[in-house]
This record gives sequence, C-alpha cells and structure tokens, in this order.
Amino acid sequence: MRKWIFLLAALASFLAAPAAFATAYALSDRSFLVDADWLAAEKAKNTKLVVLEVRYHPHRYHTVGHIPGALQVQRFKDLGDNTGRSIMLFPSRETFQATLRGWGVNDDSTLVLYDDSRSALTARLYYLLDLYGFDMNRVKILDGGGQEWASFNELAKAATPAPKPGNVSLKDAKRNLYVEWQQVYDDVLSRRDPNVVLVDARPHGMYTGAVIKHAVQGGHIPGALNVVSLDGTDGQSQKWFDAERLAALYKDVPKNKTVYLYCHDGFRMSLGWVQLKSLGYRDVRVLDGGWGIWDRAFTLPVVAGEKPYDEEFAL
Repeated sequence: MRKWIFLLAALASFLAAPAAFATAYALSDRSFLVDADWLAAEKAKNTKLVVLEVRYHPHRYHTVGHIPGALQVQRFKDLGDNTGRSIMLFPSRETFQATLRGWGVNDDSTLVLYDDSRSALTARLYYLLDLYGFDMNRVKILDGGGQEWASFNELAKAATPAPKPGNVSLKDAKRNLYVEWQQVYDDVLSRRDPNVVLVDARPHGMYTGAVIKHAVQGGHIPGALNVVSLDGTDGQSQKWFDAERLAALYKDVPKNKTVYLYCHDGFRMSLGWVQLKSLGYRDVRVLDGGWGIWDRAFTLPVVAGEKPYDEEFAL
C-alpha cells in the first residue's frame, strides 16, 4: 500500500512540474521590450513619441547615423552627477527633469530608448526614469538597439532638430530602488544580513582583480557574488536571451532576498536591475555611484579572487 502511495505521489509531482515551470516563466515580464517593426508603426501614428539614443561612442550619432527623429543622449553628461565625488552618482531630480524637458519629454510622452551596447546604456536611462517616478508603462527599450533598426531601415546622420521644451514633472527618488555605500557596508560586510544578497555585475576579470580598468583597485566588495549582466544578452544580435536562460544566469540569487547591485559606473548594474525585475524579483536596488565610490574611498575593504570573501573576511 505504501509503495502505491509513493508512486502516485511521484507521478503527481512529475505531472505538476511542467505547470510549475511554466508558471515561473509566466511571471517574466518583457512588455517593455519592442522590436523595429513596433517602433516603425509607432513612429507613423504616435505624435507623443520621443526616441532617445545612448551610444557608447556618442560621436557615432553623427558619423554612423541614428534612427530618424532620435535625440542624442550623452551617457556621462546626461545620466550622472557632473559635480559630485563621482560623475556617475545619480543626477538630482531637478537636473534630470531639466534634461528630459530639453528632449521634449512630457508626462504623457511615449519614450523609446536604444543603444549599441546590448541594452546596458539604455538600462541606466530606464532606471533613472523609474527612480524619479515617470510612468514606466510609457517607456520601451528597443531590443537589439540601433542594429535591430538598421537591419531593415535607414539611419539619419543630420542631427534631429531640438524639440519644443517639454513639461515633464518628476517625483522624489524612490528610496527602495537604491542604496548608499554605508548601507552596503552595514548590511553585507558588518552584519552579514542573511536577507541581503550583493551582486557584482562587472566582467569576471574585474571581479577577481585580474583586470584593473576604469578603477584604481582590482577586486570586489566583500561578500559580492559575480553575475555578469551582459551575459544575459547576445553579443552579435544585441538582443536579450530568453527568460529561461536569463533565469539560469541568476540561479544563485534567491528571489525572496533583497538584492543590491553594483558595477563600475552605473550601466551594467542598471542592466542587471532591469533583468531581475523582468524575472519577477521584487526588491532590487543599485549602489549609487557603484564601484567608483567604493574603490576611490581607498580605505574601504576589497577582496580579490574567485570567492565572495577571502580568508580575512570569511571568519
């Protein structure tokens, strides 16, 4: 009798597994990703559309070309604090609001963001819009970026004329979307809060310290796991991998924990933030200033190597 009960229970578990698997990925929300056909149709009918390009090499807006009607976003000047300890601290609400208004953005605008960097640069802009309370139902990311558009459509080289100034009104920064370095030090390094997971979104060589680039020191913040956010995208097509592959990338990051993310200067951690949110993670926050703030403090502890903690901090 017990044997039959065991077999029936095993069969029920097996039959339920596909449904559970489907439910897990049904929670994945990619409604913010659009393709070139969607954008072409929107350009033809939506008078409130604002298209924003964030290139890694900003001069290519003019030399290589851009989607007709797109406005140029200069990633460092426009998406960071230009007067603080690090140029990539968050811009103030007032500064970012003025920047958006200069691009003709209103509260009821539809924004389409694209780049040439596998969504990493647009992710920073996307994150800042959410941080300051813009209606994110009105914001889309062009999956595949400029390459997706150029495959079937022409690019323009003449700069898009400056639009009529917008009147968008932003809100105070959402405190549950970011952390400062002091909170990371307290939660991860000092108290080892079991409900917090710290993720380093940079390339693995930078995490271990084998590569020192755009930084003074190599290594990572003690306690950080390394999940390279760019590994969630295809280097050739510039497009996102499917939800199953993305979930596998973040398999060591529990969904029921608070996740802190950082990278060098705010772009790859923003991509990680968008990726995790798309997978249904509820509490995801980025480190204001990223590694640039921790690294340049000099006296804050740093770990080199493959593991989150070295021998000194593992005890």
